[in-house]
Amino acid sequence: MAPRDSVLGIVQAGGKGSRMDVLTRERAKPVLPFAGTYKLIDFALSSLANSGVVDVWVSVQYQVSSLDRYLSGGRPWDLDRNRGGFRRVVPESGSGPATEEGFAHGNADLLLRMRADLERWAPDTVVVSSADHVFAMDLRPVIEAHRRAGAVCTLVTAEVTKAEAAHNVVVLQDGNRVRGVEVKPASPSATTVATELFVYDRDALLRSVDELRSEQSRVKAAEGDDSDDSGLGDFGEHLLPRLIESGPVLAVPIDGYWRDVGRPDAYLLGHRELLDGKIDAFSRPNWPVMSHWPDLPPARFGRTAQVRDALVSSGCDIRGEVSDSVLSPGVVIEPGAVVRGSVLLDGAVVEAGAVIENAVLDSGVRVGEKAVIGADIGRRCPRDQDIVLVGMDTSIGDGVVIEPGSRLEPGTRA
Repeated sequence: MAPRDSVLGIVQAGGKGSRMDVLTRERAKPVLPFAGTYKLIDFALSSLANSGVVDVWVSVQYQVSSLDRYLSGGRPWDLDRNRGGFRRVVPESGSGPATEEGFAHGNADLLLRMRADLERWAPDTVVVSSADHVFAMDLRPVIEAHRRAGAVCTLVTAEVTKAEAAHNVVVLQDGNRVRGVEVKPASPSATTVATELFVYDRDALLRSVDELRSEQSRVKAAEGDDSDDSGLGDFGEHLLPRLIESGPVLAVPIDGYWRDVGRPDAYLLGHRELLDGKIDAFSRPNWPVMSHWPDLPPARFGRTAQVRDALVSSGCDIRGEVSDSVLSPGVVIEPGAVVRGSVLLDGAVVEAGAVIENAVLDSGVRVGEKAVIGADIGRRCPRDQDIVLVGMDTSIGDGVVIEPGSRLEPGTRA
């Protein structure tokens, strides 16, 4: 049993990640690579560990083995301890009511399914983070402000464009007090969004999910719905509005770069911002983003290589042209091949004369000689219909043309 004044971190890494389409068919989205050698989950785990949160649970539901291999019991983040520390939380059967078993139907529903464990562990404060956002933040001042104000919940917020606000939960504020939320509004009335990084008072959280479960159970009974869906959904649907009604909910702005990269356009844009020097997560003294580093030799640049404004990871062999792109470990670019505005994941091979533009090529993809993937869109922000996504271990034949917006399933032979 943890002491009553402890802080528990929860990383919600369980979703299927359907927005990333073919890139998450065979991996959990939190282990999708970012910036060459990192994974998306590194940012949440590193911020928690660097902030001194030593008890961290990672909720896993989809493609569990792909996460397990990477998490290694929490060792890369110094969370492997004999007491407390890292814990992997997976769906269970036979552990409680139907609405607390199995796969969750949203991030608020997931907290309901963990309620018995939260009650037993008895932390004073629960810090919850998603696992598909790029950020770095010292959470200690946020936790202190939350406790000092006696808040039931504190949201970390970010400022975005109106277009980006339409994909998120918009926060409506009076000063630093949250008075309401808009869930993925078609016409946002503000541009301050919740980053899916929350600090909860445990008692207020459990009280709210219990109340909502009872209310939603009555609704389900009236509708004849006997499914295992509690009806709580995502945090913005019922949980946040209930907490706002019950006590102080604070908003604390994030102190650096933040982006939800859980969509293809945002994923590619995030990498462009990395190349433009806009991401500060990797340049904070004494605040490392911790990860598994691959055991590979340094990158090699042949005499025919031309590289401009790119990030090239260890083990790469570059003999063609690369610009405005990020290459993960072990990528091969043969002579005469051109890669522009793209992200290539580990082990991808681009053969001589092929052209790749505005695409994400997954691990193990092979592109044949003189194939053409995607098209030039200039310097404007990429949209989903501009971006080609090529699934893991796909092989594209010589001279094949793949049009912008295409999605190739893992293992495709094109």
